[in-house]
Amino acid sequence: MARLFGTDGVRGIAGEDLTPGMAMLIGRGAATVLTKKVTRPRILIGKDTRISGDMLEAALTAGLCSVGADVELLGVIPTPAVAYLVRRYQADAGIVISASHNPMEFNGIKIFNGDGYKLPDQVEDEIERLVRDKTQVKLATGEAVGRVKHLDHAVEDYVDYLASCLKANLSGLKIAVDCANGASARTAQLLFPRLGADCRFIGIEPDGTNINRDCGSTHLDRLAKYVVENGLDCGVAFDGDADRCLAVDEKGNEIDGDKIIAILAKDMRDAGNLPGDTAVVTVMSNLGFMQYMKDTLGLKIATTAVGDRYVLEEMRAKGYAIGGEQSGHVILLQHSTTGDGELTAGTLLNILASSGSAMSKLAGVYEKFPQVILNVLATPEQKARYKEDEYIAGFVESQQQGLMGQGRVLVRVSGTEPYIRVMVEGRDREAIAQAAQLIADMIEKRK
Repeated sequence: MARLFGTDGVRGIAGEDLTPGMAMLIGRGAATVLTKKVTRPRILIGKDTRISGDMLEAALTAGLCSVGADVELLGVIPTPAVAYLVRRYQADAGIVISASHNPMEFNGIKIFNGDGYKLPDQVEDEIERLVRDKTQVKLATGEAVGRVKHLDHAVEDYVDYLASCLKANLSGLKIAVDCANGASARTAQLLFPRLGADCRFIGIEPDGTNINRDCGSTHLDRLAKYVVENGLDCGVAFDGDADRCLAVDEKGNEIDGDKIIAILAKDMRDAGNLPGDTAVVTVMSNLGFMQYMKDTLGLKIATTAVGDRYVLEEMRAKGYAIGGEQSGHVILLQHSTTGDGELTAGTLLNILASSGSAMSKLAGVYEKFPQVILNVLATPEQKARYKEDEYIAGFVESQQQGLMGQGRVLVRVSGTEPYIRVMVEGRDREAIAQAAQLIADMIEKRK
């Protein structure tokens, strides 16, 4: 049986994989596990703009209240806001209803503990056990049943916090901000003008169905075109729940998570704020980034498996201050317990404003190695079989050897989407494209 929790919570098509019944059981299980020593726990719920958010919020709320937890509804708000507010409000846990960068038909449930951190595997496994074995959960009755209330000041409290962290002066910068028709549509419009920037906003008209659709950090073409046509200094883009940030320079060129981490880490090192002279990234980070960080800047790199949770675990274990993923998850642990797209954007823009240079110069410090990524559609069962297939493992190794030390191959199961991902990177674009296609074709045949 496939594990319920992936690398970023529970995720699936709302109403099909992630049903209201499942959400209710997750709420019951989470409240039971996370609040064992609390008589009447308080649990926050935030959500993005998907049409299924209301449905799942109602189901989660019912599950939480049924075991005696009080629920405080934050409404539409970014994921990192919930991670912060659970600490500020001294709640016992926080839950986010979001499928992040995925299309609108998907939704998900992410859970933070009272310290604002995502749950470790063993805690998720305990919740999953209670979801599957409903007899182990004791329901509340009478006065013990939980209550529900709405918190109308959550957005303002979060924006105030970001502004206090950034202390930025973006006067003179002309920027575009793409909110992906998602959770940052309101917070970003409050934050960035407050920091002094001349702002143009796109992706700020959520209708429940257009989140991430041809906009946001997964679709930068519209933002790039807008920046160039309007003569702006740069653009920043978030995903649906605003825990990711990517950017484009004044010429419309993409600035991915690797480049953002490189820019921020160098600035932190120069200011004496980079513990261990180390940044934490995943195995997906580009070889060009690795060489620049080590050979040019003289910085160290700690590498983890794909998933911001693994980056965060390494950061907390070793005391590092910055880490993230090529996809735009950037964790600035001094201020946030998870990736925060708006915090990342504000920090990047502050560096740009202080530098007095163009964004293209700031981000053009290294050249990326060509990289080809192919996605092979796979069910949870097919993903599980792939991990045990020694024939494919051997075939992948043969393609790695064929690159003759001039590249690398990485094949992994996505923890957030129904794919097996094939990534091949190297100097010869034709060779890596051919290797990636051969591997993807082989996986498809063996499913």
